[in-house]
This record gives sequence, structure tokens and C-alpha cells, in this order.
Amino acid sequence: MKILVCISHVPDTTSKINFTEDDTKFDANGVQFVINPNDEFGLTRAMWFKEKQGASVDVVNVGGAETEPTLRKALAIGADTAIRVNTAATDGFAVAKQLTKVVQDGGYDLVIAGRESIDYNGGMVPGMLAALTDANFVNNCIGLDIEGANATVTREIDGGKETVSTTLPLIVGGQKGLVEESDLRIPNMRGIMMARKKPLTVVDPVDATAETASVKFEKPAPKGAVKLVAADNLDELVSLLHNEAKVI
Repeated sequence: MKILVCISHVPDTTSKINFTEDDTKFDANGVQFVINPNDEFGLTRAMWFKEKQGASVDVVNVGGAETEPTLRKALAIGADTAIRVNTAATDGFAVAKQLTKVVQDGGYDLVIAGRESIDYNGGMVPGMLAALTDANFVNNCIGLDIEGANATVTREIDGGKETVSTTLPLIVGGQKGLVEESDLRIPNMRGIMMARKKPLTVVDPVDATAETASVKFEKPAPKGAVKLVAADNLDELVSLLHNEAKVI
């Protein structure tokens, strides 16, 4: 079984985020980048298939050379090869178009992508990729088992879980729950040394037009001052909730 794991290069959630050019561009200076958490869950599950079922695991990213350390980390975790599509990730549709060529050229049986990336939270790429490659698709995936050409997938739905059966080729949008957080892997020294020798292939992008564009970024408004209300002053509490907070 050939598995492709899509890897997004995203800011660490502890990084201080700023914008430039009148809040129209993201400022990457001083920002630590990591593997998108939803993708890391998928990569860990792919490693299970590699170790238990002999699957091959490739990772792919759409982005510039600055994303290669993130791909190398995925290789250090245990992926066999890495692919970087040499173009900026402008929007979900353009990324899906680039990934489509990689999937078709590679003949992958299973593609694991994160449900969404934690930077733009678009949540579009896995579904678009499935439509463009004519593959089966399950989103919000929290459980995945493969036997031959058959797959059993558990996905999160409102109020519970749903288990479905389908066949390969399959694309899933993974998330927390696909593996336990305790199963996530930290690259060891041997893995890091081996990653330096594993192939990282840079491929040219296909023609793709972005269908959306970011107009402006805005940070959340700072929290207001806390108002303390005496425990026995219910009238003032109700008045504040109604007139200021406007929640009742």
C-alpha cells in the first residue's frame, strides 16, 4: 500500500503573530514553524501502517524552500521520501490542484491530509483533492483501518461518531483522535541522521489559479476590564449581562 501524507508548514501556536503592509501580509520573522497538528496525527497513523502492514509512506508539501525543515522532521519521524511542490500555498483550491498532480503521478492508495491547517483553518483541501482525483473521501476522521482494498473509517459527527466502510483509493481528512496524543513521535537522533539521506524531491508546480485571496488580517480585540459584582446584587448582574454583554 502506498500512502501519501499531506504536510502543512504552520506557525507554532506559542509564536507571537504580527502582520505587515497595513495588515495585509503575515510577518514570518521570528516565528517558529511546525508540522500542522492535524497532519501529525495522520503521519503517526501512516507510520503504524508502515510498521504493521509494510506500507510505504511519502510526505508532500506545497511551499517554498523554507518548508523543507518541516518535511525533514517528517522524514525523521519515519516517512520514506518527501516531495515539495515549489510554489507558494496561495489558497485551498490552488493547493489541491498541485496535490492532485502528485497523487496522480504517484499512484497512491491512501492519502491522509489534516482536516484543516491551524493557520488559515480553511478546511477545503482534502475534499477538493478527493473530487479532483475521483477518490473516495471521509472527513473528520478519528479512526482508520485498512484490510486489502477495504477501509473502515470512523468519523466525528455532531453528537457522536459514525463508522463507515469504503474502498481504496481513499482520501481522509484526519484530526485529533486518529491516534492518541501519547502516540505522537519525537524524532530521535538516529531518525534525524537518517532523514538527511532520504530523498526530498522538488517538483515544478502545475498551472493553477487561486480562487480566493486574503484581503486583510486582524487580531482579536483585547479583552475588556473585569467587572466584579457582589454576590447579592443580582439586579446589577442582570443589567450588565443585558445592556453591556448583550448575552441575555
